[in-house]
Amino acid sequence: MKVYTYSQARQQLAKLLDDARREGQVQIKRRDGQTFVLKPIEEKKSPLDVAGVNTGISLNELNEAVRESRERE
Repeated sequence: MKVYTYSQARQQLAKLLDDARREGQVQIKRRDGQTFVLKPIEEKKSPLDVAGVNTGISLNELNEAVRESRERE
């Protein structure tokens, strides 16, 4: 984990944020000895957010298949 002084953090904020994203977190240490951790927030995605599947069939063919399956029941 990278450790930045307060002055380095101020001067290199963009780099500090990139390092935090890449490494998970970074520390910022003040002159008085206090240390803080900066880490990115993990964005939660819906479990229903899945990539589509290319079946190679048209919308009309899909609708027809659904109609046929409903008629069988």
